[in-house]
Amino acid sequence: MGAFGRNHARVYHQLAQQGEPVTLAAVVDPDVSRADAIAREYRARAFGSVEQFIKTRSEVQAASVAVPTAQHVELAGALMAGGIDVLIEKPLAASLAEADDLMRSARRLGRICQVGHLERFNPAVRATLPLVTHPMFFEVHRLSVFTPRSLDVDVVLDLMIHDLDIVLSFVDSPVKEIRAVGLPILSGKVDIANVRMEFDSGCVANFTASRVSTERVRKLRFFQPKQYISVDYGRQDVLVFSVGGDESGTPSVNPQINVAKPAITAEEPLYAELKSFLDSVRQRSQPLVSLERPPRSRRGIGHCLHHPGARKENSPGHFATVKS
Repeated sequence: MGAFGRNHARVYHQLAQQGEPVTLAAVVDPDVSRADAIAREYRARAFGSVEQFIKTRSEVQAASVAVPTAQHVELAGALMAGGIDVLIEKPLAASLAEADDLMRSARRLGRICQVGHLERFNPAVRATLPLVTHPMFFEVHRLSVFTPRSLDVDVVLDLMIHDLDIVLSFVDSPVKEIRAVGLPILSGKVDIANVRMEFDSGCVANFTASRVSTERVRKLRFFQPKQYISVDYGRQDVLVFSVGGDESGTPSVNPQINVAKPAITAEEPLYAELKSFLDSVRQRSQPLVSLERPPRSRRGIGHCLHHPGARKENSPGHFATVKS
């Protein structure tokens, strides 16, 4: 099940209760007592292995893979080979090569494969997407207090991956250069990192991610011609500051600047994500967050995940520069 698997079981059960044509059939975890407990709670069957599950549950059409990253290729591959569509929690894989293996398997087997980038389904992000014109500068912070969860990967794969995905979906331009620094603080892997990404369009994005902070912060801010837009992932709200030409907003202290707050309907991102995944499974359509992302986006994320600094361990400081 992984640390986040129980939430997937809860939401699938919730979708069924609300009339969606879905049934939570099974829960799989090598800790059979844990699998039994969750299965009883959500009226499903428990299994101790994916192999046992595939042999027994021939009617299953889709599954969430919410296990440690190192097991994604093996378990998602086995499920797809068994004729089951998959949603794979982020990070998709521990390397770009493994991600490519999963993509090839999905193509060869004709399976739907969605990546669990939860923030794509955040109502604040969805409300921001139509506002994006020509972004030129991003400042992004994702900070968390330290927990023992997800220490099998560094902070880039654990936290920053969300924001890399969002910014690359906002900026319609190839990545030109990446500069990065990271440090291990409380674990054997990088716990705090900063990435500066420059695009061919001239846009620059600064990302800071930490899992050793004293507070929880989830914010993305960017500038584009005559606008500054601030997104708070946690509060699910957006503020738009516009310079002249738009009288629909609220005047600020500076009469030349109008402030607007787009209407947002609150929704649990995981609920929206799983509902979207199931729609893709039924319609055999490409998921919103597909493995088949533009090559420039895959290269950009790949460089950040595997720049020399972010992959070294137990040294005072890690720095890297990558030019595309």
